[in-house]
Amino acid sequence: MPWEPVIEKRLIYRSQPFGFDTAMLAGILSAARRNNPRYGITGALICRHDLYLQLIEGPTEAVDALYAVICEDDRHFDVRLLLSEAMGERLFPNWAMLDDTAPSQFWSAQDVASGALEMATPDELRAPFVRLSAAHPGG
Repeated sequence: MPWEPVIEKRLIYRSQPFGFDTAMLAGILSAARRNNPRYGITGALICRHDLYLQLIEGPTEAVDALYAVICEDDRHFDVRLLLSEAMGERLFPNWAMLDDTAPSQFWSAQDVASGALEMATPDELRAPFVRLSAAHPGG
């Protein structure tokens, strides 16, 4: 279901998976794909064994509420908000939650450990999601 192209809020956060495996990832994605459409949320989760990097976008209240739930979720830890911006065009209008496990699209584990995400510019943080959106326009 495509959503309005303009959103109120977009955020990007990072966290570390706790006991990462495919079953856990499937559960996260299933819940997101079931729940996000109700609240007008779209986005993408880039994941690998050492990192979740997620972009969520939609109405401000819904994005803020989802982020609060994410911060309390025990399937990951060390949740860090990297970018929060108001208004913009949706990057994932057709995706309740797109997932990508291609670790080559962005920072190495060593880069992440040395704080590269926290030092990245907004454009650098958006870049892997822009590439992912271009590669997967459908939903």
